[in-house]
Amino acid sequence: MLDNEAVTFAGGTLDRAAHLRDDDSLLKASTALAIPLWHGKPLVDVSGAPTLAWLPMDAEILKEAEEAPIFLGLQEGEPRFAYDVSSWQDEGADKDEMAKFRDESRNQHPSLPDTLKFIDLRSIMADLTHNDAGDAATAKGIFAWHLNHRFCANCGEPTIVSQSGWQRHCPACSHMHFPRTDPVVIMLVTRGNDVLLGRSPHWPEGMYSLLAGYMEPGEGIEEAVRREVFEETGVRVGKVGYLASQPWPFPTSLMIGCVAEALNTDLTLDPVEIEDAKWVSREGVANSFAGNDPELLPSRKGSIAQFLLERWLADRL
Repeated sequence: MLDNEAVTFAGGTLDRAAHLRDDDSLLKASTALAIPLWHGKPLVDVSGAPTLAWLPMDAEILKEAEEAPIFLGLQEGEPRFAYDVSSWQDEGADKDEMAKFRDESRNQHPSLPDTLKFIDLRSIMADLTHNDAGDAATAKGIFAWHLNHRFCANCGEPTIVSQSGWQRHCPACSHMHFPRTDPVVIMLVTRGNDVLLGRSPHWPEGMYSLLAGYMEPGEGIEEAVRREVFEETGVRVGKVGYLASQPWPFPTSLMIGCVAEALNTDLTLDPVEIEDAKWVSREGVANSFAGNDPELLPSRKGSIAQFLLERWLADRL
């Protein structure tokens, strides 16, 4: 597939430099910078085109962190860190807005200028540069893993952070825990001139996207594609091919983009798995992307679903 590495989040400037994760001296480096995240929302500079706001290590906001920073790696040879500052209480936060599928709220820390705000990555992912989006995904993904792995899966006791944030250690049973990524298949299922689209009930009204689902233990990618499509829609799939992948930090997934040939078109929906599904022609998808069909909203800009559909329309698969 052409330009398959141009997918949002599949980039970044960071050299992860795993061999330096035990080097505590990097925190004191004069060229070190850090990106703070608040409830998973990275700090963004909105004075112009949005960019990640890397701060000096003595920035006041970083003092809100209750735990040591994560060493993200090196950027042009200089250390870069991420701080979780979620302990800061934003009294003006719109909690209802923050609970929405797409949080459009902006959060302002009193120590920072008005141009620096905490912004939900989902709402801004398509506006960031390719590299900024990739760096933000790394920081958000590692913090999401820590949030959900504070206790040992082996014995249930609390774990402690080690390896500059890339490992958790259980003092009780000595078990080591490492960041996990959940593989998800997402499928461009076609039959002639049509593509199969579906929607989940929690999505914005009218929004449709490609079918997707988590892989299960012992499954290959092709098997997962065939199983998920059949479970959700009753459509049998024949040939399956790989197209592209996307790190998806909501919270910690890897979207594996595939193309699949449908063997039938009759739909039998599983209401537990999916709210609706339908076959849409190339012309219908193009009309949707142009904003001309209020009953068929396109998938999110920046998502691998939109990436694959755009290239299918342009015959660039």
